[in-house]
Amino acid sequence: MVLQKEPSGAVIWGFGTPGATVTVTLCQGQETIMKKVTSVKEPSNTWMVVLDPMKPGGPFEVMAQQTLGTMNFTLRVHDVLFGDVWLCSGQSNMQMTVSQIFNASKELSDTAAYQSVRIFSVSLIQSEEELDDLTEVDLSWSKPTAGNLGHGNFTYMSAVCWLFGRYLYDTLQYPIGLVSSSWGGTYIEVWSSRRTLKACGVPNTRDERVGQPEIKPMRNECNSEESSCPFRVVPSVRVTGPTRHSVLWNAMIHPLQNMTLKGVVWYQGESNADYNRDLYTCMFPELIEDWRQTFHYGSQGQTDRFFPFGFVQLSSYMLKNSSDYGFPEIRWHQTADFGHVPNPKMPNTFMAVAIDLCDRDSPFGSIHPRDKQTVAYRLHLGARAVAYGEKNLTFQGPLPKKIELLASNGLLNLTYDQEIQVQMQDNKTFEISCCSDRHCKWLPAPVNTFSTQTLILDLNACLGTVVAVRYAWTTWPCEYKQCAVYHTSSMLPAPPFIAQISHRGI
Repeated sequence: MVLQKEPSGAVIWGFGTPGATVTVTLCQGQETIMKKVTSVKEPSNTWMVVLDPMKPGGPFEVMAQQTLGTMNFTLRVHDVLFGDVWLCSGQSNMQMTVSQIFNASKELSDTAAYQSVRIFSVSLIQSEEELDDLTEVDLSWSKPTAGNLGHGNFTYMSAVCWLFGRYLYDTLQYPIGLVSSSWGGTYIEVWSSRRTLKACGVPNTRDERVGQPEIKPMRNECNSEESSCPFRVVPSVRVTGPTRHSVLWNAMIHPLQNMTLKGVVWYQGESNADYNRDLYTCMFPELIEDWRQTFHYGSQGQTDRFFPFGFVQLSSYMLKNSSDYGFPEIRWHQTADFGHVPNPKMPNTFMAVAIDLCDRDSPFGSIHPRDKQTVAYRLHLGARAVAYGEKNLTFQGPLPKKIELLASNGLLNLTYDQEIQVQMQDNKTFEISCCSDRHCKWLPAPVNTFSTQTLILDLNACLGTVVAVRYAWTTWPCEYKQCAVYHTSSMLPAPPFIAQISHRGI
């Protein structure tokens, strides 16, 4: 396994006989590096020690010895490394395994250089009450192999999690531990504690029984609603996971709270496009805050109180009703309605924009794009900047910092915070809200001209007053890597935005 390296101390804990003494020893070869002694507490029958902070590296052996009178019991864990431990969670786009992505066979065979990246995958479990331990594990701590990276569709190992860890390892060159805990087709509410939901005024549907599949979703090879199964699984966006609030927080996240972590990465939101959508802007920042607090206190203060939290902004999928604003609104709410992170409501966060990574032909349905490499690469850039403090690294696409209405010329001037590359000029990507007689309508605003950091939109379609502008505000904003605005050298896409237009001085 991998335990968290310095400056934190790794937490080691377990169960035992009340009153017994537990001695935890860290060894390397014949040499004892450190010893920690504690006793088993009642009524939980648990013990816990915090190791001294360790430099990255290994391998070590961890030994726990319980003694009570003449009773003596010893457990050993071999090949333990110290490095950074990241938790990965979310719904099916986090759950998709390495065997489901582009270039799967190449990715599955590329493990020899990454034996210091260790993986762990939590089973699909739900509970009405907070659990202190995992009741089941799909994959206990392992070295990566083709078999456990691509065990089967939507099982283990999470491709986004694995690739994120691999890119981090390439940069950091020390061990990385990856803990995957995700379940396809789930609302954010099932991953949130009751405290979080109460803080956001989420209606309590805990006692509502929603029709659930008898087999654990996504485990069975076929998810079709008909009795006859097609050869390929094509799950839709419909909710296939548990729906009762907090049940996955209770069973799949809370039991991990004693672990010392470096940070979390998250890919979820599709299921909330038509469920409590407007509350997402509260629930997501609250979930982050609650997870941070829980892991900080659960690890005796070893996991940083404001640990870095990264996430993937929703990609796109083929929708018959193109005027459905579920996805664009969730993308916006994923940033607490700021359009970018970090921001005042979401400190120490980073985001991978994925609006341009569409996959019309995905055998798993277009809602499950197969390019997880670019997603993970963009995520790891955010981690390098936010979690690891790398300076002068471009980790997000261009954001508009100034919007000026040039009313007399019928133009709108957008000034970006970075150099921009306008990749595609169509008449639909930018839209303006045009009001006349108290009635407002969104109209296309074609790009008139652009230069290094500015872009000018043509407002001629509007005969009334322009009150707002928005960018990429559709479920499917563009074709693969062909959105309108990118950063010049990094080719990171500009995230979607919506902004009011001020009419001062007009």
